[in-house]
Amino acid sequence: MREGESPFEPPKSMPSKRFKKALEQFDAAKTYSLAQAVEVLGKFPKAKFNETVDLAFRLGVDPKQSDQMVRGTCALPHGSGKVVRVLAFTKPGAAAEAAKAAGAEYVGFDDLIRKCNEGWADFDIAIATPEAMTEVRKLGKVLGPRGLMPNPKTGTVTDDLAKAVKEVKAGRVEFKIDKTANVHVAVGKASFKAEQLIDNARGVIEAVVKSRPAAAKGVFVKSCTISCTMSPGVRVDVKEFGAN
Repeated sequence: MREGESPFEPPKSMPSKRFKKALEQFDAAKTYSLAQAVEVLGKFPKAKFNETVDLAFRLGVDPKQSDQMVRGTCALPHGSGKVVRVLAFTKPGAAAEAAKAAGAEYVGFDDLIRKCNEGWADFDIAIATPEAMTEVRKLGKVLGPRGLMPNPKTGTVTDDLAKAVKEVKAGRVEFKIDKTANVHVAVGKASFKAEQLIDNARGVIEAVVKSRPAAAKGVFVKSCTISCTMSPGVRVDVKEFGAN
């Protein structure tokens, strides 16, 4: 399911026949345990490509309030199934060599800053050393709207670039609340085994629950659904993870 689409209405790009067939496999008004929800997902008609499995949360916070922001990271035990292209902002030296050795596709400083300013963004995650951020932070208007700005809170501003590169390559995902109090996190691929999806999803749910701001009042996780790129969403009961 794509961000912004209802989990219970057929997306414009999806053949209604497949969507309706998927809806016949479960009760859209029912809330399932995580294991049951993943089992239901496995019964849906398959698309012609390896769909991404996504968790969508509706949170009981006000995104306009700075003390109610929800943001964090989670290491997926079985990876995301996605090839992550990493850019590392750092001056020439040991840190740059370490980032290259760890698998970063792009490593540099002035040259990469210039390319980004020109509109280039052919990467998935950007990391930087604290020293490099003096100049990189000037890219806020360019990288910020695309969700690519390095941030200490997500571990993407660090002196240990090698560790950061390895973690994101292994399947560390970031999550951040949007303007409508929703959070979307990819937890794997439709080709993953049920146990792998359950483990990954459990880790993300626990991370989101733990990220509850102190200023949040009332019910924090109002709803949670799991879906594939081209499928309806299945409601997940998050009470077992301590959500309220």
